[in-house]
Amino acid sequence: MLNPTSETWRLFLHVIAASIWVGGQLVLAGIVPVVRSSNRELLSSVARQFARLSWPAFIVITLTGLWSITEINVGDMSTEYQIVLFVKLVTAGLSATAAVVHTLGTSKAAKGVGGAMALLFGLATMFLGELLQTGV
Repeated sequence: MLNPTSETWRLFLHVIAASIWVGGQLVLAGIVPVVRSSNRELLSSVARQFARLSWPAFIVITLTGLWSITEINVGDMSTEYQIVLFVKLVTAGLSATAAVVHTLGTSKAAKGVGGAMALLFGLATMFLGELLQTGV
């Protein structure tokens, strides 16, 4: 019988939360043009509801990521692993920063660039996480 460990649960929560953060942005990228053209007021409601789901997910990502780092001795890892981990942490921070720019921005440029960069940095972070899981 398979017995889930704390590592199994930590990784599961991390991946689910990342799926909400990044996957939700992908879904929004697909539906925003349709909603914007048919009902601008609805677009604000959709965005607020997504924020209610995505920011708690980002907190879970952050907490489970920190938990994962405490479970390894980073100093014992290869230089390549350390570099990928550092870049992953930077891209995660940039994804959140871009999402804040998107949320607080008042111009079309801030909203568009912020949203696009939040998604791109989120995708990069997920890719780097996969590299770390496979052992760089």
